Amino acid sequence: MLIKSAEFVKSATRPDNYPTSDLPEVAFAGRSNVGKSSLINVLVNRKALVRTSSTPGRTQLLNFFDINGTFSLVDLPGYGFAKVPLAVKKDWGPMVRTFLERRHNLRAVVILFDIRRVPREEDLQLLDWLEEYQIPTIPVLTKVDKVSRGQREKQIKPILAATGLPRDAFSLFSALNREGRDEVWERIEAALAQERPSPVAEDL
Repeated sequence: MLIKSAEFVKSATRPDNYPTSDLPEVAFAGRSNVGKSSLINVLVNRKALVRTSSTPGRTQLLNFFDINGTFSLVDLPGYGFAKVPLAVKKDWGPMVRTFLERRHNLRAVVILFDIRRVPREEDLQLLDWLEEYQIPTIPVLTKVDKVSRGQREKQIKPILAATGLPRDAFSLFSALNREGRDEVWERIEAALAQERPSPVAEDL
């Protein structure tokens, strides 16, 4: 993917604030401090398109970015950080679930997991919502540079068990050495080229 332009569009919390655009979108989701902002910055070759912070939990809005004038990236609020105010924690679920349900130009969600951590309740809840709304999922294991190559599969095994996803569903990524960048882009480009399936109507 050749990035010619990458621009912040706006932040939002609810559908009437979303950008009015029919361009295809890919969203990024993950636990606070999983490396989501770093992944997006590496993908678009920008040092600070998305703000990174040493304080997890700073991303508490839906942040929309225009890429090349042809599609959008959406940075979803991080979750699972203990020091985030209780009211913000309660808002996360409805905010994200509403976005997934209503944003019909959403083509896929890149969901991030730290290779050193076993997925927890919020991670699995998000996977359930993606399945419920039939949204293609691109799972990425981040911070792989923190684990030796010989230990990678050992670290991945409990993640597979927790998520129920196959090994080949996951891409490995390091913001430090950019490992996995091209593979993640290939999967995003494939998702952007597909129409999102329409929800199956329930029998009346």
